[in-house]
Amino acid sequence: MPQVRRGTAELTGGEAEHLVRVLRAEVGQVYEISDNNNLYLAEVETARKSLVLFKVLEELPLPPPEAEIVLVPALIKFDRFEWMVEKATELGVTEIRPFEAIRSERGLARAAGKRKQRWEKIALEASQQARRVRLPAIAEAVSFSEATDLRAGVKLMLDEESDVAIWRCFPEMRATGDRIALLLGPEGGFTDEERESANAKGWRSCSLGRTILRAETAAAAGVSVVRAAWLA
Repeated sequence: MPQVRRGTAELTGGEAEHLVRVLRAEVGQVYEISDNNNLYLAEVETARKSLVLFKVLEELPLPPPEAEIVLVPALIKFDRFEWMVEKATELGVTEIRPFEAIRSERGLARAAGKRKQRWEKIALEASQQARRVRLPAIAEAVSFSEATDLRAGVKLMLDEESDVAIWRCFPEMRATGDRIALLLGPEGGFTDEERESANAKGWRSCSLGRTILRAETAAAAGVSVVRAAWLA
C-alpha cells in the first residue's frame, strides 16, 4: 500500500506496473487509495511502468467498524493455505495466526517462515480486490500451545466431532467483546489432547454441520458465518 506524505503517494515496482499495464491507469484518473490506516481520494499525476504518483484530493470517511476476526488455522499444504489466506482476507479477517498441530504435515512449520512474505503479498492483492482499508496481519507460525493462548472475547474451535452448532454461540458475541477468534484444525482434525487443552483455555468447540469439510473450506465458511452473525 502507498504511503501518503505531504499530500502525495506513490506506487513503484510490480504494483505500479499492474496498475498501468493491466488496469490502464492514466494521468487525471481518480482512485480511492489507502495507506493501511486511512482512506483517500487521489488523482493520478504520473503513470509510468515503474512509477504511479498520486495527488491526494481529500481524506474519505472510514467504513463502520466491524468485529475483529482472528483466524487461527493449522498449517496445511501450502497451495491450500494460500487459498485460505486469499479468501479469509476477502472476507475481512483482522489477523491470521498459523500454528503447527499434532497432525500437521511434517516440515510445514519449518518451511512456513520462508512463505510468510508470499502470504503477505497474497493478502495485499486480496485486500486491493476487496477494497479493504487495512491489511490483515499475518503472524509467524507457532506451536499449538502458543496459538491457543490468544486472548479474545469469543474463542470458537471448529471441530467436526462437536455436536454444538456454531449458531448457538452467536447470542454471546456482542456481550463478550468484538474480538472473535476461530481455531481451525489440520487435515485429520484435532487430537483428543488438543481438544482438552484448548477447552481448558476457554475455546468452545462447535460445528459447521455434519459434512466433513476441507480445512480451507471450513475457514471460509466459518469466517462467513461469524461475520454474518455479527452484522445481523
